[in-house]
Amino acid sequence: MVQAMSLFNQLLQHFRVCDVKITIGDFSFFVAQNPAYRYARLRRPLMSKSLVELENRRATVQAQIAQLGDMRSGSITGTAGRCGNPRCHCHKDDDAGHGPYYRLTRKVNGKTVTEMFSSPASLAKGRREVAECQRFRELAEQLLAVNEQICALRPVTEAAPSTEEKNGRSDPGTKPSAR
Repeated sequence: MVQAMSLFNQLLQHFRVCDVKITIGDFSFFVAQNPAYRYARLRRPLMSKSLVELENRRATVQAQIAQLGDMRSGSITGTAGRCGNPRCHCHKDDDAGHGPYYRLTRKVNGKTVTEMFSSPASLAKGRREVAECQRFRELAEQLLAVNEQICALRPVTEAAPSTEEKNGRSDPGTKPSAR
């Protein structure tokens, strides 16, 4: 019977049930639990724990952002094609043509800027930098999501307004001067 009650209490806490009818063998009984009491007893400790976990997650994401290397926005594309010389090999059937030529395209002050990569090493460097930028954007989204959850869970602490905030004067005994 003690194990059944322990299981019952765990179910109440997990599913947030307020009123339950329990039947064990030939015995039935009805249990009512005050939802406000259950909220105060169960939710407050869970909120503190969740807040601590979220703050730890935020610190982890911030540390990951601090570890990022050089980054560039934009995308890298490769182009290949045929030149204007009709005698060139690129105009023959089954020839891949010239290229591929890789370039980075990005926006700078509202204008599209394109940069060509001059070597395979510069292409590899550009790919690393664009990948770091993508990682930064993912981490920034995670950081924002965690911060929004923290703001929603953090309790509101309102201080009583000072007398200056109430009437706009620093001394409540003085009257505003006539101009």
